[in-house]
Amino acid sequence: MDGNPPKNQSFEIILGSSSIARRRILAEMGYDFTILTADIDEKSIRKENPEDLVTALAEAKADAIMTKLKSSGQLEEILRPTLLLTADTVVVYDGNIREKPSSEEEARQFIRDYSGSSATVVGSVLVTNLLTGRRIGGWESAEVYLLDIPDEVTDSLVGSADCVMGLSKALTEKLIQDALIDDTK
Repeated sequence: MDGNPPKNQSFEIILGSSSIARRRILAEMGYDFTILTADIDEKSIRKENPEDLVTALAEAKADAIMTKLKSSGQLEEILRPTLLLTADTVVVYDGNIREKPSSEEEARQFIRDYSGSSATVVGSVLVTNLLTGRRIGGWESAEVYLLDIPDEVTDSLVGSADCVMGLSKALTEKLIQDALIDDTK
C-alpha cells in the first residue's frame, strides 16, 4: 500500500477469489485482506440471464467458503466484524454469455472477436458479514467498445490473468459499508 493505514482497521475482509485483478483493486481501495478461494464447479451453475448467472456464482462461492470455515471451526472463532467478499464477471458478446476462456486458443478467439467490436461486461459483488450473517450484493454492467486489437497485443494478453475480470470499486465500497450496518439496533 501507499503507507497509509488500511481503511478496515475495525473489521476484517476475506477476499473469496483467486483473481489477481480483484486483489489489486481491493488493495488500491485501501483495504487489507486475506484470501480464501472457493472450490466450486462454476460450469455446473447455469442461468440464461448474465446478471442472474454472476449473482448465482458469487453466492455459490460465498456458500462454499462459509462451509469451509464452518467445517474447520474458524467461523465460530470470529469475534470481530469480518466481511467475506465474493464476485463474478462474464462478458456478453453477440448475445452469448462468455465466462473465463477454457484454453489459450479460446482466449485468442475471444480477443479476436472483440477486436473492433463491442461487448457487455457484467459483474457482481456479494458481501457477507460473517459475524451477523447479513448478506448484501449487487451487479453492474458496462458496454465496452474496442478498437482493432493487433496480434502482438493479443499475444501479450493471452496467458496473463484477468484481462477483463475485476471489481467495481463504487459497488464494492457501498456493499462493504452496507454489510457493516447493524440492523438490530
